[in-house]
Amino acid sequence: MSLVLAGALGECVHVAGVLKFLSLAEEQGLRTHFSGPATPVESFVEAIRQHDPRIVGVSYRLTPETGESLLQQFAAAVEAAGLAGRRQFCFGGTPPVAALARRIPLFDAVFSGEEPVEHIVAYLRGEPLDASEETAPPQNFVERWAWKQPRPLIRHHFGLPTVAATVQGIAELAESRLLDVISIGPDQEAQENFFRPELQDERRRGAGGVPVRTADDLRALYQASRCGNYPLLRIYAGTRDLLRLAALYQETLHNAWAAIPLFWFNQMDGRGPMGLEESIRVHQQAMRWHAERDIPVESNEPHHWGMRDASDTIFVVAAYLAAYNAKRMGVQHYLAQYMFHSPPGLAHRMDLAKMLAARDLIETLREPDFCIYHQTRTGLLSYPVQEDAARAQLAMSIYLQMAMRPDVLHVVAFCEADHAAEPADIIASVRMARHVLEQSLQGQPALTMDPLLERRRRELGAEAQTLLAATARLAVDSIEDPLAHPPTLTQAVRRGLLDAPQLRNNPFAPGRSRTLIVQGACREVHPDSGETLDEEQRLALLGF
Repeated sequence: MSLVLAGALGECVHVAGVLKFLSLAEEQGLRTHFSGPATPVESFVEAIRQHDPRIVGVSYRLTPETGESLLQQFAAAVEAAGLAGRRQFCFGGTPPVAALARRIPLFDAVFSGEEPVEHIVAYLRGEPLDASEETAPPQNFVERWAWKQPRPLIRHHFGLPTVAATVQGIAELAESRLLDVISIGPDQEAQENFFRPELQDERRRGAGGVPVRTADDLRALYQASRCGNYPLLRIYAGTRDLLRLAALYQETLHNAWAAIPLFWFNQMDGRGPMGLEESIRVHQQAMRWHAERDIPVESNEPHHWGMRDASDTIFVVAAYLAAYNAKRMGVQHYLAQYMFHSPPGLAHRMDLAKMLAARDLIETLREPDFCIYHQTRTGLLSYPVQEDAARAQLAMSIYLQMAMRPDVLHVVAFCEADHAAEPADIIASVRMARHVLEQSLQGQPALTMDPLLERRRRELGAEAQTLLAATARLAVDSIEDPLAHPPTLTQAVRRGLLDAPQLRNNPFAPGRSRTLIVQGACREVHPDSGETLDEEQRLALLGF
């Protein structure tokens, strides 16, 4: 009874959907049998009798009225043959035919192509299709990731200028069943002054996200997600009082994972009140706090450098340093995030080479007690304002990202260059991303085999090792672990080993770096001549 039998009924010859259904069944370890296109009712019933399947899938994609009559004939023939009782019957077809098929009691599930693929997978697994608290998909990151394989978890950020609108939007997103993870974007005042109401500036209320001000606000957001496919919630770590916020988020939102930078969200980028060295220490403490509770940690560290036009080499090193520090703080489950198209103008092969070089370095840290999950996303700055072009950018970007076979796909709505994403924008964007994802899984060309890409990947790996070695040499001899030593990491920024053009006139970094897109890659260039510098030449100019 582990067999799935499916085919197109009557005169219908359209079988792409049937074969996709059978392919999903095979992914779940089930045996399959295809009855073929245009299968007469009598032949279909005989195939059921002969093969004795557990699940029977019937498809019809032609005129709805003709299809309804044919499906009624099929149901009557199955009942007359005594084959209906101990097996499941499902229908798949166009939305108009599916609407009519729902009237026929034989079918315990009807698929129109509008539902997420995991809805069909759940049916094949024998899981309930109407989720409740008891039957919902797994409610922690690691288990949900394993449950979703071989597909990535899908995430999107969300936060509107009022709590009420955000609560309503979360419920709408959950009911769509398209997202596995909703990332709550709080406003700046919530990130910095949640526990300091006397410092809150009401003129900034709702700037950049949802203005959560109480624990009950957070509980309302979580409660709104308790429907549909019960998505996980997560939220930014904050820029002050990080440990108090972490405890609050875990109690109210059951935070799926924490997002903790290493060098940012402080005075250096204007996002918080801490100085650079202090913030590195606090971020390490926050990583350790989550590690002690076996809560996964993500770091979006590298893309903060990339968004400030830092060289590809610094991007790769920043990605490694963030993962390294998470491991040293005891994190067991680490999410490495890779923001594509940042800075804008990177050639696709060079962008992918940079991400693969970062992944290569991070993977050297993998051990049984340090599990690594790779998360990709589209760069905010890459979206054009014009909507059609932005939609094209989203689809193209997801296809490129799928070359890395990510564990988490962080979708960024196509509208972000124009306005913060509303639920309708997110749903449209995720549907586009899901379509590209499924097409890619069916057999995407091996983009990673491009010889120019591979050469750049190796080059970046070597240059990253040069920069990491120079960073370690900044420490005094008594420091055993310089790459996790806040004073050493602070000096790496102050002395320009880690630098970016947009840090000019910054109190913590020299901002002397100059980069250009050269042959599709973001490279360091000489500040006077404009000639490309390799990492040894750049470090020599800094006196190393």
